[in-house]
Parts: sequence; C-alpha cells; structure tokens
Amino acid sequence: MLLLAAGGGAYVLLSGGDVSNPDVEFRAEPTPTPPPATKREADFVWPMYGFSPTRRHVFAAPKTLRPPYKRTWSWDADSLLEFTPVIAERKLFIIKNNGGVYALAARTGRPVWARKLGQLAASTPAYANGRIYVTILKRSRSSKDGRVAALRAKDGKVIWSKPLPSRAESSPLVAGGRVYFGSEDGTVYALRTRDGSIAWRYRAAGAVKGALALADGKLYFGDYGGRVHAIRQSSGKRVWSVGTSGARFGTSSGQFYASAAVAYGRVYIGNTDSNVYSFSAATGKLAWRTGTGNYVYASAAVAQVPGGKPTVYVGSYDARFYALDARTGKVRWKRKAPGRISGAATVVGDIVYFGDLKSRTTTGLSARTGRKVVRLGRGGFNPVVSDGRFLYLVGYTSLSRLRPRTAR
Repeated sequence: MLLLAAGGGAYVLLSGGDVSNPDVEFRAEPTPTPPPATKREADFVWPMYGFSPTRRHVFAAPKTLRPPYKRTWSWDADSLLEFTPVIAERKLFIIKNNGGVYALAARTGRPVWARKLGQLAASTPAYANGRIYVTILKRSRSSKDGRVAALRAKDGKVIWSKPLPSRAESSPLVAGGRVYFGSEDGTVYALRTRDGSIAWRYRAAGAVKGALALADGKLYFGDYGGRVHAIRQSSGKRVWSVGTSGARFGTSSGQFYASAAVAYGRVYIGNTDSNVYSFSAATGKLAWRTGTGNYVYASAAVAQVPGGKPTVYVGSYDARFYALDARTGKVRWKRKAPGRISGAATVVGDIVYFGDLKSRTTTGLSARTGRKVVRLGRGGFNPVVSDGRFLYLVGYTSLSRLRPRTAR
C-alpha cells in the first residue's frame, strides 16, 4: 500500500490502482420516504433521465411494487430503445433511436402522438410545465449535426426547434426556466425554455455526451477529454475542472461517457479507463477511484435503501455489476452479469435493476446484499422507470408495463 500526498490529506493507493481519500467531505442524507401506493396517475411526474436533477436514478417506491410481475401491455418500437421514457400527464414520452418521439398512454401503451425530429437519437426527454424537451444526434439525412426542440406534451406540437452545429445525445435537464445539455463539439448550452434562445454557453475539453447533473446551483458533467467539470447554473462560469489519469498505466485520461450523479456532497461518474470516480462536489478534489475490469459507460445509481448504507451501484463492460461504498469506494459486493452492461442502473424501492447487452434481459438484485430477486425477459440498455404502481420496462426494441401480481 502506498500513500500519495493529496493537499492536506492522503490518498491511499490500493492494489490494482484504486485510490481512496477518506478525508474528503462526505455529507449524510436522510433516507427518502416512499410515496403512498395510491398516488393518482394524473399527479405523478418522472420528469427527466435519472428521476431527479442530481441524476441519482433512485425512486423510493412503496413495498407493494415488488416482483413477481405480470405484463399488462407491450409496445413494439420497431427500433432500438437505448433510453428510458419520462412520465407525465398519464403519458410516457420516449425517443426511438431513429429520431422518432412518441407519447404513449400509460394505461394502454397505445400511441397518443408521434413526431419525427431527426434520423438518429439516443437520449431521454425532459418534461416541465406541459412541455417536453428533446435532443437529437442527427437532424436529417443530409446533415451530420443535431437538434434541440420543445414540444407540447398533450399533442406533440413543436413549440420551437433549434439546429445545433454538432450532434447531441445529452439528455436535457430543465430548471429555472432554462434547458441544459451538452453536445459533441464540447459545448454545454443553457437555453431559455420560452423560445430556445441562448442564455449562455460553456466550452469543455471534449465532447459532452452524458446528461448534466444539478445540485446546489452547480451543473456537473464529464467530457471526452477526460475532465470533470462544475459550472454555475446561473452563468456557466467554471467553479472547478479536474483531469484524470487512470488510463495507460496512469499516463493519460480516459473518456467520460456516463452521466454524473451527485449525492452526499460528492460527484460519482464512470470512465472508459475502467474506473469509477468520486470527487468533492465543492472543490473537485478526488475522493476515490475504484477499478473494474473494463469500460464503465454506465451511469451510476446512488442510494441508501432502508436498512442499507450509502452505496454507488454501477455496471461495467467486464460483465459485472458493482455496489461500492459511497464514501470510500470499497466494493461492498459484486455480481456476475449475463453480459456487458452499458446502461444506467435504477434503484426502485430496495431493488436495483440493470440490463445487459448479451442476454438482452433485465436483472433485479437486492440493493443491500446483491441477491438476485428477479430476471425480466426484456432489456439491453437503461432498464426501468416507475410511477409507484407499475414498473415500465425498456426492452431492446420494446416498452412494457409490469404490474405486481399481488396488486389488485
């Protein structure tokens, strides 16, 4: 074991290149209270990728929302579905890989409306105040650049649409009358929701593919230059920006494709250098780095379930799923998956779900112990969302609603 000086503390260099700095600030948070099982569908909103602006991918579901499940409907997308839908106004809003945006009735799964906004897309919409906001990778056959648009949620009418000078697959975040997202030329945008006009722009060190996370007035994200950034929500001014050196035996940076998650005063994010990183949200100081056996494209879920401890849940291309101590980065448990894990994990109640690319199924594990609870016959990338009564399962080319068999 080696100790490396770390500006007022000490980094502990563990075997395999893992790093832990236990002196970095770590704030305890209360365990969220599950919503009542009888919450009306009309009132429920799952507004964005990861559920909350902190992108923690955690939903405190009631105890009634547990397997076994019965499928009540299934919608065949006839196209790849990489990302989960959002839920609002008794509808599910989802973007197909071919650039089609759909609104489905939550009760029946039937399309309410559809709009073709481009030729290629890989993101989740954001919902706010009767509108949905979408990013598109390729807006037309003749263009290699992207698009951002605002649509009316009730009928899909395009309220405004803006061409972008590069592709965009960063799932948008809406807060304070602005929509925030990144793009492949390294530009992070803050657009006014009323008309799509630019409030500010920030230039990163590389492509910004992941979604931006928001906490305490700051936006957090990684880029393809191997840096993690914190910028002010109000102005886009840099608070801190830090590089990494976990690739090529510590001589270069990997790429951050995963979205950041913010919790406990920390930022958690995976990298193609096979590591998961934790930084101080206030200063950017490295708290820990824990290695997996391959790329970490997957975004992490960060939660403390009832009876558990603060934990980071993340999958890797090494076909393993990891539960890491949120403070130290130590592996609490890891489980072999059917195949490579590319999509985010989602914690629903006390079960953590993930999909894999080989079996194209979705696995649910006990968030406390890693014990397998359920394996669902459809999956691939980002796995599930929920409204507290039903589980909505994203298959490779399908979306299904699952009802607990014990529910009336």
